[in-house]
Amino acid sequence: MAGPTTQEPLKTQQKCIAIFALMCCFAVLMVLIFSSVDVWGDDEDGITEENCSNDCRIVLVENIPDDLSLLVDGRHHFPLSVGFHTLLDQAKHSVEVVSPVWDLNSWDLETMASTAKQGQLLFQRLLSLKSRGVKLKISSSVTNSAELKTLAAHNAEVHFVNMTAFTRGGLHSSFWIVDRKHIYIGSAAMDWRSLSKRKELGVMVYNCSCLGLDLHRVFSFYWQLHDRDYIPSIWSKRVTALYGKHNALELQLNATWATAYVSTSPELFCTKDRTRDVDAISQVIQSAKTFIFISVTDYLPLVSRSFRGTSVTRYWSPIDEVIREAVVVRGVRVRLLISFWKKTHPLTFNFVTSLKSLCMHLHNCSLEVKFFSHNKEQKDDVQHGLNHNKYVVTDSALYVGNHDWVGSDFAINAGVGLMVKMKNNLTDSRLSILEQVKAAFERDWRSRYAKSLQGSKNQESKYRNLQQAKIQMEIKEENNPLSL
Repeated sequence: MAGPTTQEPLKTQQKCIAIFALMCCFAVLMVLIFSSVDVWGDDEDGITEENCSNDCRIVLVENIPDDLSLLVDGRHHFPLSVGFHTLLDQAKHSVEVVSPVWDLNSWDLETMASTAKQGQLLFQRLLSLKSRGVKLKISSSVTNSAELKTLAAHNAEVHFVNMTAFTRGGLHSSFWIVDRKHIYIGSAAMDWRSLSKRKELGVMVYNCSCLGLDLHRVFSFYWQLHDRDYIPSIWSKRVTALYGKHNALELQLNATWATAYVSTSPELFCTKDRTRDVDAISQVIQSAKTFIFISVTDYLPLVSRSFRGTSVTRYWSPIDEVIREAVVVRGVRVRLLISFWKKTHPLTFNFVTSLKSLCMHLHNCSLEVKFFSHNKEQKDDVQHGLNHNKYVVTDSALYVGNHDWVGSDFAINAGVGLMVKMKNNLTDSRLSILEQVKAAFERDWRSRYAKSLQGSKNQESKYRNLQQAKIQMEIKEENNPLSL
């Protein structure tokens, strides 16, 4: 009779342990759920991967400052400011904007003229979205912006992304999503200088809810980082990439078949199935058969990091190596157009010289480098005529992004890019976005602002002048180390 009596407390104890274990599992599950990114997600307006539109129109947009004498092809040139207003004209439900800068209003007496007008007009259009019943959502790393406070007072929702806490970097991302079906990606930020003083390039894609939905998922990822100081370890399906390097979206762009996808950086910000910016750029370069045209503000294959007060710099090879492989192994013609300005790093010339030396004594080898410089003395930090472009175009593909080709940018700064690869059955090459971007590059390359390096005997003076420019934070015409 004693047996059953001693077994009952044992069974009760086992039940308690089982219940406690289940409660612990439930608690852990709830913690994981509520610490994940975008668990519940927001309404995607009924747009799904199955019913989204892939018959799209893509437009090249540029801002070319009035004081730059460039021959503009009216068929291809679409002003950036007009492109933004066109997107706002299309808006019926929502406008989502990510920008590293918010400085559309300039009240400086010297800029009150037409140079700042476009920025002020765009700001007023954003304010007016409330009266149309259009939701405005903004994600930014700017903490003390009078413009964002004004927009928030007019029913805009503003979320802050603390990049310092995540990567000790910055937010370079610049893109728009309108109604989940019209998008913009490019070099321009929400800055009056981008609409007047600086040379910018980007693309608008209309009636393309497949890409719009995917870019919205990138926005949702940023949106959910509001007031966080860590990246959750669990991703929701609402921020998972729909398309990438290995499963690109098939679509029509201006009646020509193509594939495309959105890429991001840094790697910490790449959710499941999302392709890194550097891998998208590498794919574009590796797919080239005849030419590769690159236009960036800065080119510096180095990563610099600070750890416990010590700065460590290392060579960052991914892009530099694929360029070398394309030139030497595959015989692809490469042209690299870099901006020469007060923040150009002196080591830029070392890496450029190294690239150019690849073709010494080699037949069928072509690598040319020019520096784009407006040669206008600056009294402020506006840098008139700065070529702020960030793209690469080849005979078959295009990448437009937010980063300069500096290793540190891809490693710690947030950015977004669009990769487009054309099919072989182009019915009218004039409609191709590749031809439009190629024409813009060749226009800049042939302009009087694009200058080649002098001979190696002047190399030392180039570095000296660049160091002086960095110290003085200005470039003077008489110290310009570039040949005319």
